[in-house]
Formats: sequence, C-alpha cells, structure tokens
Amino acid sequence: MRYEYRGEVAKTRFERDCLGEYAEVFKTVSVDAAYYHFPRREYLQKLADAVPGDFRFGFKVTDAVTIRKFPNLARFGAKAGQPNPNFLNAELFTGAFLKPCEEIRSKVGVLMFEFSRFWPSDYEHGRDFISDLDGPLGKLPKGWPYAIEMRNKHWVTPEYFGCLARHGVTHVFNSWDAMPSVKEQMALPGSRTNPNLFAARFLLKPGRKYEEAVKTFQPYDKVKEPNPEAREAGKTLFAEGKKKGQGTRPSST
Repeated sequence: MRYEYRGEVAKTRFERDCLGEYAEVFKTVSVDAAYYHFPRREYLQKLADAVPGDFRFGFKVTDAVTIRKFPNLARFGAKAGQPNPNFLNAELFTGAFLKPCEEIRSKVGVLMFEFSRFWPSDYEHGRDFISDLDGPLGKLPKGWPYAIEMRNKHWVTPEYFGCLARHGVTHVFNSWDAMPSVKEQMALPGSRTNPNLFAARFLLKPGRKYEEAVKTFQPYDKVKEPNPEAREAGKTLFAEGKKKGQGTRPSST
C-alpha cells in the first residue's frame, strides 16, 4: 500500500502525496478550501508543484466576497447574522485572491463564484441581484477564467445569462438539491454564456438534501445509486466543449 507505514496508513504521507496520485488519473479538481479562506501563495504553489503541467484547478472563490449576510454559523463568530460589507467587492477579490494565484496562473482552469441560496431578506427579486452583480463583474481583471455557480433556481433567467455573457463569465452547470437538473439547465436558451469555457459540478441530485446524501452514501467506498441522467448530461457537455475546441472543467466535488 502506497501510504502504509508499520501496518497503518501514514496520515502525513497521505496528505503529502495523495494529490499527485489523483493527478495520475484525473486532470482537474475543485479546491473547496479556497472558499473558506483567501489562499496563500505558498499553499497554491504546493498544490501546483504536486501535479503535471496539463493539470487544471477549479478554485471556489472565498465566501468573504460572495456572502451578502453571514449565516448564523459558529465559524463566522461575531459576524454571524450581520451584513457583509465586502459582498461583491471586486478590489478585495483582486488583491486577496487573484494576486496569490498569479504564480500558478497556467494551472488555473476556472475561478468559481458560488452564490448559495439567497433569501427574501437578501433580495426580493433576482433582477436586483443581477443589477448588483453587473458592475463588479465589469471591474474584474481581464483574462482570467471566471464562472458563477448559481443556486437560486428561479434566478437562472435570460437576464442572468445575458449579464454573464456580457462579461465573458461562464455559468457553472450544477447539480444541487434546489436547482433544476444539469440536463434542464443545458436546455435553457443562452446557458452557454462563455463559448471558450464550460464548467460543471455534479454534487447533489435535485431534491436531495446534503445531510441525507452524507447519511446515504458514507463511507463512500462504492457506487450506491447510479445517476445515468447526470452522467449523460456530463458526457454531452464534455463532447460539446471538445467539439468546439475549448474543453470543459468538470469538478470532481
């Protein structure tokens, strides 16, 4: 066994080498750790050094710029329940997130802004969010592979797609409990907002809560419930991107 030491799994060895082993088979991975803290240059370089030159990372942008009101979770401390003054702060994102990524830019496949579900107290209408989003997207430095993962199903509209298309930002086709299936999202007019980059994340089957999935599928040692529709959607999206010569950035999350 690659990580065995004196009959047991060596945790330090596993943490050091597992990404390199993963990269022997797969060519992309989603780094969710960046969602919780702005990434340090040293951390990013360590990731990049562990994989070959043709490997690409999908980074979730830190929630410090994607949360409008901090949830009542312990990790937010005194900020819990308070409005976020840095919501959609393009300058903070540029300095605290993009700058550390510069050294590994060739291995950055996609930068995903995840907007988890908004509540009526955040926005009464989706058009208000789109209006707030439009300006900051225009301030982002050009040349980076930006994408948005939307988790409000009623906001995935022509106006939303149009906003992303104006700025060359990719809509992330995502399978999530309160979202339409990836197949349904792909059928929406204008959903290919950036012809140069396709991205998809297959997480939860529509209608299934996260806690239910954890209970159902742990310890994750075998396939318990095949999802042929999701597989077919992913296959179709990948083929579409390959045909156009751009490829896709599917997440492994």
